[in-house]
Amino acid sequence: MIVQSVLYRSLVLASVLHGSSALAAMPDEIRVPGELPGAALHAEGAQIYECKAGDANQLVWQAREPAAALMDGDNSVGHHYAALHWETVDARTLVWEHKDGSLVKARIVARAAGRTDGDLPWLKFVVITQTGNGLFYGVTHVQRINTR
Repeated sequence: MIVQSVLYRSLVLASVLHGSSALAAMPDEIRVPGELPGAALHAEGAQIYECKAGDANQLVWQAREPAAALMDGDNSVGHHYAALHWETVDARTLVWEHKDGSLVKARIVARAAGRTDGDLPWLKFVVITQTGNGLFYGVTHVQRINTR
């Protein structure tokens, strides 16, 4: 799984963005109006699926959790994974953790189709919890875009 995540802050930042051209073609469904990009990272890893009963009790593959390294260029700077709730995976809440100790937990609030049928959907998350004073401090939204 290769994914680019864009983290948003509600204040102006003096940081250089990587991959900012991806923001120009952002679908309206996952756009974050009135906020400025704070960081753009990509993730390399896997999307883990499990077989569960779906509609009409038919078995279907459902996304369970990501397991990925957050990358800034060629440098690993953190991890992306699903949160745990009472020792089970909470697929509704995902985590972005930076090596500087900052962390955000966020929930999906909107989605848009990927560029091809084989891509994961593009997602917009709203941050529900954050810790640390590093790069992710003040982040209010995360977008998962450019999936392959």
